[in-house]
This record gives sequence, C-alpha cells and structure tokens, in this order.
Amino acid sequence: MDLKKSKILVTGADGFIGSHLTEALVKMGCDVRAFVMYNSFNSWGWLDTLPPELHERMDVFAGDVRDPHGVETAMRDCQIVLHLAALIAIPYSYHSPDTYVDTNVKGTLNILQAARKLGIHKVVHTSTSEVYGTARFVPISEDHPLQPQSPYSASKIGADQMALAFKYSFDLPVAVIRPFNTYGPRQSARAVIPTIITQIASGQKLIRLGAVSPTRDFNYVQDTVKGFIAVAASDAAVGEVINIGSNHEISIGDLAFTIARIMKVPIEIECQAERLRPANSEVERLRADNTRARRLLGWEPQYGSDEGLDRGLQATIDWFTRKENLMRYKAGVYNI
Repeated sequence: MDLKKSKILVTGADGFIGSHLTEALVKMGCDVRAFVMYNSFNSWGWLDTLPPELHERMDVFAGDVRDPHGVETAMRDCQIVLHLAALIAIPYSYHSPDTYVDTNVKGTLNILQAARKLGIHKVVHTSTSEVYGTARFVPISEDHPLQPQSPYSASKIGADQMALAFKYSFDLPVAVIRPFNTYGPRQSARAVIPTIITQIASGQKLIRLGAVSPTRDFNYVQDTVKGFIAVAASDAAVGEVINIGSNHEISIGDLAFTIARIMKVPIEIECQAERLRPANSEVERLRADNTRARRLLGWEPQYGSDEGLDRGLQATIDWFTRKENLMRYKAGVYNI
C-alpha cells in the first residue's frame, strides 16, 4: 500500500508515540489528519512543539475517541487509520478502570464501527506488550498466552480482540501492532526512563523508583515509528498481530545505573512502596520475539543492542536535559 497516495488519520497524535509518528509521516510527504484530544486550551499536545511548517502540512482534528459521531467525522475521506489513542498509565488504571474501558475498548469499537461503515482500506490498531503479562517463555512470540495483570492490560486485551473480531466477522482490513516498551523524547514522566532522567537532571542522587528487578525490552521511539509505518504499508500485515521489539532485555535497576553512567552522575536507588504495583500485578519479565516483524515487514530494530540502547538513551537524555524541556516535568512528584 502506497502511504503517500492515501489520506491517513492518526489518533492519539498529540501523545508521545503519536506525535513522532505524525511528524515522520508528514516529513515523508503523506496527507495526514492528526486526531488530538479536545481541550479548551486548544492545545495539540506534543504537536505544538513541531516547527510551524509541519503544522501547515497537517490537518488537525480535535475530538474524543469515546464519541462515535466525532470519530466517524474525523475518519471521513481517510483511507488508513493508525489508532494510537488510549489511556496507558498502569497505576492510574487501578483506581479508575472505568475510564480505561471507555477509552481503550469502547474507543476502539468506535474506530472499528466507523471504519466498517466508511470502507476504510486499513486500520492499524495499537496493542502493548503488557497484554502478555510476566513471560512464560522468552523471547515472547505473538502466540504467547495473554495475561491481564492490570486493568490497563485487560482493557488492551479487550480492544485487541475486538479489532481482530472485526477482521474475522466483517473482513475489515485490520492489523494489530504490539510495541514493547518505547522510550525517547516527549515521553511522559509516568514512564520509568523519563522518571530516572528527570530526577538525575534535577540534581537528585537518591533516585526513587518502584520495583527494580523486573526486566523490559526497551525500544527507541524511531524504531517503533518505523514499525508503525511498515505495518501500515504492508498488505501481509492484515489479520496479523505483530510484535515490535528489540529482543534485548535489561532490568529496571541496571537501566537506572546505565542512565547514570551516561549522565556521569553516581546514584543510589530507593524503592518506594507507593510506586510498587500490587504483588500479582507486576510484570516480571518482557523480551520480544521480533521474527514475525522481520519476516512480514522487513523491519528490524536499529537500537536493539547494548550499544543501541546507549545511543537511544543518549538522544533521550540530550532532549530531556534541555532547560525548556526539563521544565515541563515535575521531577519531585510521583506521576501515576
């Protein structure tokens, strides 16, 4: 599928990954409509930080994926939908699970219903590695059992299955992309890498974290964006669930010391109870099998090694430590 000949809707375009994806598509010369969350400040989220010449080359639609009428309006005259809009903070899902069902499950249903009605050529639905829960085997292939260890994970499993159900029931051209832990510039402080960097950059040497033993498969945002673009362009991706991950894992504790080494600051780690997940909810290990992405898409990570992680972290640190960026974050406050 030639993306440059299609009008593309990106939901969640105002967020971390969505803003990078929107930026990349616009720079490619694609016709992009950016769906951002409506707010009275007329803020476009991270899209506001892009150069004005990029703003002029995109169509911005403010709405809410929970509203089926607005979703259908946004999708009219589009051929491809890249659906990223979601609530993603795991701790927040423990005390506000209703909002996760409304946004992640019902919001996805609204996208699918409109896509079916409008004859959309392809929907790329965004999943998450959290649906796997603690790895029963590694690397984790797409055939790994799904384990809802948090309300967030459960909502994403529900959304994923709804997307696949529309493929099976109505032959809607759906592909499910399943990124592992993405990091990079613009990520919110509810994620661990910005949490570590902003604490160190603010002069703290006692770094407050939750559990440090779990391992994660971290992916620099540019690798994840290339995965989205590859899935959108590939006819072979329709009906498939595709992991986007590095097949490289590191513990949270080792990650913190790696960041400190790059920033040349000695640190100690304090594990705070308020940052810990409930015991049975913690995902202890994640490491992606990216064989399917390599085979179907020709995609492979450019930052998927110890050296690649260092490069990605350095680029992320460079962005966060700029004064104008660091001041956006509250390093001393636990952001759920």
